[in-house]
Amino acid sequence: MIVPFTKNSTCIFPVTNYNYIYGHKPCQSNKRKEVNAMRKKLNITEGIFPMPVLMVATYNEDGSVNVMNAAWGTMQERGNVALNLTETHKTVKNIKARGAFTVSIADAAHVAEADYFGVESGNKNADKFENSGLTASKAETVDAPVINEFPLCLECEFIEYQDNPYGCGVIGRVVNATADESVISGDKIDISLVNAIAFDPYTHGYYKVTERVGEAFKDGLKLKK
Repeated sequence: MIVPFTKNSTCIFPVTNYNYIYGHKPCQSNKRKEVNAMRKKLNITEGIFPMPVLMVATYNEDGSVNVMNAAWGTMQERGNVALNLTETHKTVKNIKARGAFTVSIADAAHVAEADYFGVESGNKNADKFENSGLTASKAETVDAPVINEFPLCLECEFIEYQDNPYGCGVIGRVVNATADESVISGDKIDISLVNAIAFDPYTHGYYKVTERVGEAFKDGLKLKK
């Protein structure tokens, strides 16, 4: 139980009815406050929002391109990517065979194509990428394709596959990162120009991520005391 106190240092009684037995008023505090906000229970789902919409591209055995839509992915550390993918995915089979893959950030201009890469299986449809109407080029540094229409791409070398109960799946090392000139401002990437999309696991929607609302590692300094 959180017990509020007044500024009076001699007040030691918690806020209960028996305080009045001793002639003391309940203690109140401006420092410790509990707000009983109304909150609704939700069904447990992936839970984190926003989740990324990652386009993971690989080469098939015959050299054709395969792409999948992955939401369960993140940077494991500054130079490593972790993709929580099961080994049944065609993408994982290709990664193990080729030792490489690329990760692109899906954008608002290609929502339909990005979603298609998530609902169509590369195990069942060998023409999956061709059906999307998108184009690809070979990556500069790894044996994997770069999807030309997506403006930001990470080229990755395969490190390992973690298959223990709490393993992260595919782990890759980023060896090159490229961006289309259309999203470059000066000599830096302008994320607002990427028009990246995020996945909402609660309602299965896609949302555009564009507006800059603050400065990381700076705005919070005003609250430090």
